[in-house]
Amino acid sequence: MKLWRRWRVTLLILLTALLGGAALFARWLGPLPNIALLDARVAPPSTLILDRHGRLLYEVADPKRGKHTPLPLARIPLACRQATIATEDAAFYSHPGVDVWAIARAFWQNLRAGQTISGASTLTQQLARNLLLSQEERDQRTLRRKAREAVLALKIELRYGKDDLLALYLNQTYYGHYAVGLEAAAQGYFGKSAAELDLAECALLAGLPQWPQGYNPLENPEAAHARQATVLGLMVKHGYLTAEDAARAAREPLRFASTPFPILAPHFVMYVQGLLEEELGRERLEQGGLRVYTTLDADWQATAENIVHYRLRQLKEDPEAPPDRRVENAALVALNPATGEILAMVGSPDYFDPRISGAVNGALALRQPGSSIKPITYAAAFDPDRAARHGYAPYTSATMVADVRTVFPTREGTPYVPQNYDLEYHGPVLLRQALAASLNIPAVKVLQYVGLDDFMEQARRLGIRTFDDSARYGLALTLGGGEVRLLDLTAAYAAFANGGRQVMPISLLRVEDAQGRVVRSWEPRLGPQAASPQVAYLITDILSDNAARASAFGETSPLYLGFPAAAKTGTTTDWRDNWTLGYIPNLAVGVWVGNADNAPMLDVSGITGAAPIWRDVMFAVARGNRERAFPRSAGLVEVEVCADTGLLPNDLCPRRTELFIAGTEPTARDESYRLSFIDAVTGEPATEETPQERRVQRIARVLPAELHEWARQHGILLAADAGVRASGDGKDSIKQEATVALFLTSPDPNAAFRLSPALPAETQRLEIAARPGDGVALARLTLLADGVPLADFAAPPYRAWWPLQAGFHEFRAIGIDRDGREVASAPVRITVEKP
Repeated sequence: MKLWRRWRVTLLILLTALLGGAALFARWLGPLPNIALLDARVAPPSTLILDRHGRLLYEVADPKRGKHTPLPLARIPLACRQATIATEDAAFYSHPGVDVWAIARAFWQNLRAGQTISGASTLTQQLARNLLLSQEERDQRTLRRKAREAVLALKIELRYGKDDLLALYLNQTYYGHYAVGLEAAAQGYFGKSAAELDLAECALLAGLPQWPQGYNPLENPEAAHARQATVLGLMVKHGYLTAEDAARAAREPLRFASTPFPILAPHFVMYVQGLLEEELGRERLEQGGLRVYTTLDADWQATAENIVHYRLRQLKEDPEAPPDRRVENAALVALNPATGEILAMVGSPDYFDPRISGAVNGALALRQPGSSIKPITYAAAFDPDRAARHGYAPYTSATMVADVRTVFPTREGTPYVPQNYDLEYHGPVLLRQALAASLNIPAVKVLQYVGLDDFMEQARRLGIRTFDDSARYGLALTLGGGEVRLLDLTAAYAAFANGGRQVMPISLLRVEDAQGRVVRSWEPRLGPQAASPQVAYLITDILSDNAARASAFGETSPLYLGFPAAAKTGTTTDWRDNWTLGYIPNLAVGVWVGNADNAPMLDVSGITGAAPIWRDVMFAVARGNRERAFPRSAGLVEVEVCADTGLLPNDLCPRRTELFIAGTEPTARDESYRLSFIDAVTGEPATEETPQERRVQRIARVLPAELHEWARQHGILLAADAGVRASGDGKDSIKQEATVALFLTSPDPNAAFRLSPALPAETQRLEIAARPGDGVALARLTLLADGVPLADFAAPPYRAWWPLQAGFHEFRAIGIDRDGREVASAPVRITVEKP
């Protein structure tokens, strides 16, 4: 009995001591985090930016947590799992969360070394430390912290299965390079999915968690390779590999991602991130876990990028190019005209090349558009409703304009004298040819007629809002004197493709959270009617008229695709920017080529620089839609007209069929073609005394007076020269001059000149020239310089030379018409500066 009592006392003492020790141990450990918090502490998935088909464009890295894309264990290669276990916790599948033998081994090694050289944390302990302990406690190297994570590991193992824990570890471990989890690491280092990793790649990644910065293969390749060899050796030691397999993997050359971080369509992605911040707010984005579906088509994007690289390389390597040519940058935008969805966006050939300012998004940069802005001018001019509101007659594609040297007034009083790209004058042209062949002088005349305000209103309705103040601009605006964004100008062209509805570019389709719930969605929609369907179709019909542009670009230029497609080029002064924009019914593509620093490219125009890129992209992505014609709008009529006046034809003029908005078709018959008789011997007009056998019948033209000099230079017989009485018909249908009897055509008003000491004085002369207005027949004309007669003429040309003299000077022309009336020009004043 006494023995039993002793045992009871002993047991009681032992139990008390055990309970007391447990209490002391629990107090020493302190309160432990709730294991149920493990799931809540898991790093949230990164936000993924995807293309329209769900393909990854970019994984947005939180700078505090890094990238994170969790995967189920079944999608993680076996080699990666085995490499991780062999390196981090060889007994993972046999211990309960704590490896007693590993602890004993580490204790003995540390004791012998006199310092901590080996740890014994299992994968489960690492999860406990990283997910349940605070950052402050994780940084401590104390026995208490090790005890706390060991207890937590035991509790975790009671709640979760081994495979779940291994998957959790592989998805939550930090691998460096802003990568949390194996999938993010595979993308960050190798530019591929974790499922595509091979043995050598798995071994390298498995060695990183111990020292991510030191073993980073992009910064320390030798250390990374040595660590990879260590991992392979451990896999051999623990029976996962043969020595031969390990050696083969160690010899395999690794190919790392070519970019600092894996990303497709980088300029588009950065554009989308900015929009997301505006739409959802920075705070929501920082929470991560979003799947952002965009409008981009990754296949189209890759095609566009490859074409941009190829064509830029061709321009740089052209053996006939000037030696100092620089062509470094290009940008491209592809839109769906029916929705405004951005299908491709190339901002530069290389986002990561600082030498070309590659990160600058050329699709969003403000650049001068050159002649590619002209269709907006013509759209304003063709609109009969706008014309009616502002009290002028609308123009048509058959309106005739004189393409000759013309001086336009400016606010500053200095002369503005535009030139055509080919430095030639083309005489009487219809607006169809003027736009299709991109003639500059007619475009300026059209803008002068409709006015800057109407042009800017039309531009705003089409989505271009950078022309904000008409006082800042002049008539050169129609030749590209303002600045636009490629994205906006492509959207304006897309409006012509869809029948005139404003296109509002859209890049986002929907945003989902990690559970697949829709956070926000965007419905593609078109804006209001920016141009009438009839005006839009007229612009399309002209821009797709290969015959009309052939005089400037040839019949087989890059703008001709062999199927219905509208296109327009643009080139700015000194070759600094060149553009091509065009469309088919369901696709609009805009291309810009230039240099980010605005350096000139030298001999690279829109037709040689941007057009080949545009053509290649249209061919590549328009498969299946090449034969689709542009739907013709109601309210259009076809009328046969005289081919070079746009009026109803007579029996003498060449004819063509032209398209008109109903109600704007011509009603007057052409009378500019007249029959005349010429003396075959003298070349003078035949008279009643001219023998019949010498009388030759020829067609003479009644043309506006400003075209007379051009006509004579090109061998065109004028009615006035052939002795045919003109009735006043055939005037320039844009610029009516009947109220002005006499013009000085040279010098230009308010022009400034400087005498040169390097030239002989007798060679420094200025042409003084005049011409009559429409309907005025002169019997005599006198040119005056500072009130003194310079030259007298009885017949054209009325031209003389005046020696330059320093000072302010005034010139005039006075004349007597055939009815004996005196006519005079307005004075023209110039300045001549001393050397």
